[in-house]
Amino acid sequence: MLPSYFRTHTITVEPYEGGGAYGPIFGTGVAVECRVEDKVQLVRSSAGEEVVSSATAYCDTSVLAPPGSRVTVKGRTTTVLAITDPSTGGRSPLDHLEVFLK
Repeated sequence: MLPSYFRTHTITVEPYEGGGAYGPIFGTGVAVECRVEDKVQLVRSSAGEEVVSSATAYCDTSVLAPPGSRVTVKGRTTTVLAITDPSTGGRSPLDHLEVFLK
């Protein structure tokens, strides 16, 4: 779990639950404390494509935000492109997920 002094932002995550007749279906929004860094970088999406990410959210490993989820961060709504898990399997108190946002 990330220390509280590191989690300086709050985002709202609406988990992607699949597609319906009228478009994507999202779950109930959940407030998540994390750290958000606005930086443009090239990442590989869950589909294997190279895409441009405009921000990265560093969250606890318990956060449910699969690719395609809708995220509201700093007053704007965006989409999760990809997630990486550089955690150590519980051996470090700094285990976290990196959530790359569109």
